[in-house]
Amino acid sequence: MKFLVISHVTHTFYDGKYWAYGPYIREMNIWTKNIDELLIIAPLNNKTITAIDFPYSFSKIEFRKVPSFDLIGFKHILLSFITVPWIIIKLVSAMREADHIHLRCPGNMGLLGAIVQVFFPHKKKTAKYAGNWDWNSVQPWTYRFQQRIIRNTFLSRNMQVLVYGQWQETKNIKPFFTASYSEKEITQTIPRRIYGNQPINLIFIGGLHDGKRPLLSLEVVKKLIEEQIPCTMHFYGDGPQKSMMGEYRFINQLQNTVFFHGNVSPKEVKLALQKSHFLVFFSKSEGWPKVVAEAMFWGCLPLTSAVSCIPHMLGNGERGDIIEPEVNIIIEKIKYYLSNPFAYYTKCDCAMKWSREFTLEKFENEIIKLLN
Repeated sequence: MKFLVISHVTHTFYDGKYWAYGPYIREMNIWTKNIDELLIIAPLNNKTITAIDFPYSFSKIEFRKVPSFDLIGFKHILLSFITVPWIIIKLVSAMREADHIHLRCPGNMGLLGAIVQVFFPHKKKTAKYAGNWDWNSVQPWTYRFQQRIIRNTFLSRNMQVLVYGQWQETKNIKPFFTASYSEKEITQTIPRRIYGNQPINLIFIGGLHDGKRPLLSLEVVKKLIEEQIPCTMHFYGDGPQKSMMGEYRFINQLQNTVFFHGNVSPKEVKLALQKSHFLVFFSKSEGWPKVVAEAMFWGCLPLTSAVSCIPHMLGNGERGDIIEPEVNIIIEKIKYYLSNPFAYYTKCDCAMKWSREFTLEKFENEIIKLLN
């Protein structure tokens, strides 16, 4: 089988291999276990790899480079008139060759792929929509447009669309998930003790930018210290707000309480989650937030917001807490668990049991069904 992947994810060629964002590549490495040839159409750069990058394990790769492009702003739209026709020609050529077309959405390449695939109704296709599928959420128009195309069973014939969460949709929409851990990693895990004046360990994992609201997590720590509740906060990730957050930590004398670790390996994240009481994560937009599922897997209770499929993941509050992104509300929830440790242990246990149903083995079995 010749498997075509159309993606906006920027790749890097290094040491004889193609690398990209780690979670994306680890998923694609599962898809490629069941194919013969891999054809990729995506942007490619010459940057050095980072700690969160990962290489394809598949060796027979044909990579067709395309430029990144943007459809926001008059200047970028004008430039797209030059780049988009050339990309479409490449897409048409690749789709003719492919046995299976796989779109990675949402993104500008996913949008073009969704348009071009209309003219290949007999090709077998899948589209992975990794963003928020909720039609009532605020989304860029480009996201809405590709949603309209791939959910339409006439325009997107012979396609299965993988989305996060349970939605009342057309027959080609398939609720899906993402996995991080193997069945072999499941061990007896006891939720961390939470009582008295013992410090509670908080964790944030994600990009340090406005969309993930990391500053809110930092403000929570400051408020806890002011109320004489001992705690630590560990940030894993990098981004444009890191400098500002460092200044905030210094001004408020939180150097012995707040720690920035940057981008680290999945193994380090796993070890950190195994030591943490709460994930404090109030992102403005998500698809399937892997960090929430990973925290649940290790008995770290999520305190988070009601975006995308998070209410489904948390069982509407049975396996974690969906609360408003306000410091005082978050503090009151933490105080509640300090006074009610049994309620904390019960939710952590429910979270672990649910998350451990979604292993890499189950994920691979579902992919095999899609490819056959």
